[in-house]
Amino acid sequence: MMQPRSIARELALLVLGQIPEDEILDLHKLSLETLIHKALESLMDHWREGLDNCAEELERAQQNLLDSELEDSHKSSIDKVREHLHFCLVEAENVLNGLSASLELPLLLAVSNDKEIQRSALERVSLVIQNRSTIDSRLDSVMEGWRLHRLPRIDRDILRLAAVDLMNLGTPAAVACNEAVDLANRYSDQQGRRMINGILRRLQNACLSKIA
Repeated sequence: MMQPRSIARELALLVLGQIPEDEILDLHKLSLETLIHKALESLMDHWREGLDNCAEELERAQQNLLDSELEDSHKSSIDKVREHLHFCLVEAENVLNGLSASLELPLLLAVSNDKEIQRSALERVSLVIQNRSTIDSRLDSVMEGWRLHRLPRIDRDILRLAAVDLMNLGTPAAVACNEAVDLANRYSDQQGRRMINGILRRLQNACLSKIA
């Protein structure tokens, strides 16, 4: 069972994804329910597109495999076909894992009616929007050879919410980072998960160094 803090953080992530980064909005006028519904629609479109792409790649890999078996192909050619097929299977697994995680979203939507969870989610959204420059600068300082603005939006927002936990809400570093990694596992891809995990480790070490 998800804890209220985890639910609020996930709701905040979904809401942030519906708010343009270059706009200043009055959070009091935001409809949390409307934004969540829009987020759910975006997620479903994302997974549909992922499934369609996987189906196309699997069909192409299967045809290449059949062609290689019918022809007197070199080993290197067969190895390339197998690598392509393996890549397709990994991508399909990622999409299915994402879909599995999305099965919990109706429950997430139901519990979001809890006023305290709504308040906590909007507080996190507000803190990210109001302190974005400071947060982004802090994250950039622990990124090695990379910059936050080059990451996908979902990855940026996961990192920003983790920074809010650490910088504004007094969440223990280990808890904030672990729950951010959980979000990355649900919403990011393999490359994004590795990047987020590395950045959070360095951010956590930086926060612990300041405390010491």
